[in-house]
Amino acid sequence: MASIQAHVYVSGRVQGVFFRASTRDEARRLGLTGWVSNLPDGRVEAVFEGEEDLVKEMVGWCHHGPSYASVSDVKTEFNKASEKFRDFEIRCSHQRW
Repeated sequence: MASIQAHVYVSGRVQGVFFRASTRDEARRLGLTGWVSNLPDGRVEAVFEGEEDLVKEMVGWCHHGPSYASVSDVKTEFNKASEKFRDFEIRCSHQRW
């Protein structure tokens, strides 16, 4: 199956509820690469790369997140995988890809 990339923005109560750590753990469990970061406006931004079905499963997970999160919206853009990531990591808010 082909590799794809999903660039997502998750809105709601998604900061201070272990969303980034839970996202990293779930992405690694699925064997995806990329990153996740908090945004200054309270959203979480993430990039997932891997097999299409696994990336879509991860995007589906983002619609609910960890138990303390309350997701109100997920904006997703699918692209061709860049294949430049080696692992899945948590990035500081100021880091860009």
